[in-house]
Amino acid sequence: MELPEFTKQQLALRNGQDKPQIWVAYLGLIYDVGESRLWKNGKHYEHWAGQDLTDELADAPHSETVFEKFTAIGKLKSY
Repeated sequence: MELPEFTKQQLALRNGQDKPQIWVAYLGLIYDVGESRLWKNGKHYEHWAGQDLTDELADAPHSETVFEKFTAIGKLKSY
């Protein structure tokens, strides 16, 4: 099944505040992290949901394998 594409603006609304969904992007894929207690209210330490976290991962105390816990629900549309 082909994943739907979302723009950065659409992703930005899924921050747990503007819309109830809590999404983040990594390497072009969008993940629903709403079930994670670590993303309560759309905030995870100093990070906010609704953003592309690809460049932020280098500073994280975990590796990209953390995304294996979540389901990719879409692709981040590139311009």
